[in-house]
Amino acid sequence: MRIERVPVEEIFDLRWSVLREGLPRETAVYPEDALPGTFHLAAYDPDGRVAGCVTFFPDPLDGAPAYRFRGMASAPDVRGKGYGAAVLRAGIAEAAAQGADLVWCNGRTSAQDFYEHLGFAATGELFHPAPTHTPHYVFTYKIPVDA
Repeated sequence: MRIERVPVEEIFDLRWSVLREGLPRETAVYPEDALPGTFHLAAYDPDGRVAGCVTFFPDPLDGAPAYRFRGMASAPDVRGKGYGAAVLRAGIAEAAAQGADLVWCNGRTSAQDFYEHLGFAATGELFHPAPTHTPHYVFTYKIPVDA
């Protein structure tokens, strides 16, 4: 598996097909995609196909320097094979290098076990954001001081 920083166009099709299935393509365009400090990561399978992706951008949480991520997806045929965890870990490392104290996301409850396995904690109340209206929590990860 190879992980690289890429332009959003490289990961867009996977993001849209997994996270916005059945919705128009524009629902997978995020306003944060072009913000200063935003970076996009792709995980490639052995055939060179984008099999995992995520987008990170600076977004303080409760006054702490933080990076938020969104648009994390894995191709259905590679779920459970480490592609999602790999892009998330790479993003955490980059956020730490940029001075973040924590990383967070609005994550689907269906991924709660995945996030908690990687050290994230669910916080706050359950909510159902548009356009998917699926149940979400805020998940936070405190970056270790020695990271």
